[in-house]
Amino acid sequence: MSSILIKNGIIITLGDHNKILHGHALLIEGDKIKKIAPEAEFNGKYDTVVDARGKVVMPGFINAHMHFYSTLVCGLGKADPSKDFNEVLKNLWWRLDKKLVLDDCYYSALLPMIAAIKRGTTTLIDHHASPFAITGSLDVIAKAVKETGLRASLCYELSDRDGEKIAQEGIEENVNFIKRCNKEKDPQLSALFGLHASFTINDKTMHNAVKAAEGLNCGYHVHTAEAKSDQDYNIKHFGTRVVQRFQKFGILGPKTICAHCVHINEHEMDILKETDTVVVHNPQSNMNNAVGVADLIAMRKKGILVGLGTDAMTVNMLEEMRSAMWIRHLADKDPSCGFMEVTTLLPFNNPKIANRHFNGLGLGELKAGNAADVVCIDYNPFTPLDENNFLGHLCFGIGASSVDTTIASGKVLMQNKILKLDIDEEKIAHEAQKLAKALWDRF
Repeated sequence: MSSILIKNGIIITLGDHNKILHGHALLIEGDKIKKIAPEAEFNGKYDTVVDARGKVVMPGFINAHMHFYSTLVCGLGKADPSKDFNEVLKNLWWRLDKKLVLDDCYYSALLPMIAAIKRGTTTLIDHHASPFAITGSLDVIAKAVKETGLRASLCYELSDRDGEKIAQEGIEENVNFIKRCNKEKDPQLSALFGLHASFTINDKTMHNAVKAAEGLNCGYHVHTAEAKSDQDYNIKHFGTRVVQRFQKFGILGPKTICAHCVHINEHEMDILKETDTVVVHNPQSNMNNAVGVADLIAMRKKGILVGLGTDAMTVNMLEEMRSAMWIRHLADKDPSCGFMEVTTLLPFNNPKIANRHFNGLGLGELKAGNAADVVCIDYNPFTPLDENNFLGHLCFGIGASSVDTTIASGKVLMQNKILKLDIDEEKIAHEAQKLAKALWDRF
C-alpha cells in the first residue's frame, strides 16, 4: 500500500471529540488513516510527504445537496426574467434539463467535481435531472466521480411534469443505479431515490416510486417546501402539507434528505424529528431564488439533523457556511443569534449525514481507521487556536483561506494547488464549451 505522511501542520480532527493537535503528523496507508501521533514518532520512509507548514489539516468537506446538471447554464442569458420561484423553474431549469444529452450530463458533473477538489470538497450528494436523457445518466455521472477520485451519492429527479412514460423511466433509472451500488459496494459511490418535489409528483407516481424502492434499503432525496407555492399546491390538490404527504407515503426516515424546508411549520418539524429525517439548508440558493430563509434555529432546537448544501450555487462549502451565518443574522435582525447552530452544520452535521450513506467509512473525522479524505488549508493563526474557539476560526479565518492540498480515499488529487489527476483541464473546458454552445442553441 502507498503511504502519505502529512507533517508540520495543525491537525483538526473534528468528530464527536474534536482535537486541535500541534506538533503532530498524520500517516495514510492505502485509503485509510493509519496513525496520528507526535511528529517524533514518524521516522520511516514514505511514498509521499506533504509539508503542511502554515496550514491546518482537516477532513475533506461534504456538500449535502448539489445539482451537477446545472453547470452548463453559466453565462446563459436566454431565460426570461422571472418574478417568483415557479417562473425560475419554468423559464430556466425546466427548459434546460429537457435539452440535456448524456455528454452534457458527464461534463456537467466532471467540471464541478474538479472545482470541488480545488475547494477541499471530497464528498457530494447530488440530485440529477435530464428528462429526455434519463437512462444511463447516473452511470455517466458515476464515471466522472470515479475519474476525479471523489465520493458521491447520486439519484435521478423523478417528476410527472414530462408525462407518465418519462416518470416511469425516472423510476427505473433510480432503481437500476441503487441496485448497482448495492451490488458493487464501491466506497466512492452511493445512491438515493430521487424525487423532484411533492408538487410535481401525483399520487400514482409517488405510490409507484415507493413500491419500486421496496427492499432496496435506500432513502429518498427530495426538495421540500422550498417555496411557499409548494405548500399552497399540496394543500389545494392533496389536502395536506408537504411533510405530512411524504409521511403518508412512507418516504421519511434516517436515510431520506429533505432539501430546503423553508416553508414548513412546527408540526412538520416534529414529524421530521420523529422520523429522524435529514434536512439540508441551502442559504445562497434560497437568497438567489428569493424564497425565504429556513428557520434553522427552530429545527435545531427540535433536534432535527440539519446539514448544509449549495444547491449548485457553488462547490465552496466554506463560502456557503459563511453565507448561512450572515443571512441568519439578517433574517433575525440579531448579529449574535445562531452562531453555534449555523457553524456546526458543515464540520459536524454533514459528516453525520454522509455516514448514513457511506456506512463504515468514518467520513468527517481524522482518526485511525477512517477514510483518508484530508485537506490542507492555508492558515497560520495569529490568535490562539484550540478546541474552544475553533468554530470562530473556521468562520472568520479558515473560511476565507485557500485550499492547498486535497486527498480523497488516500489519493492526492491536488497538492500545492496543482491538480494531480490524469486529466487535461484545458481540453475538458474546450469540449464543455462546444457542448454548452450546442445546448444553448437548443435552449
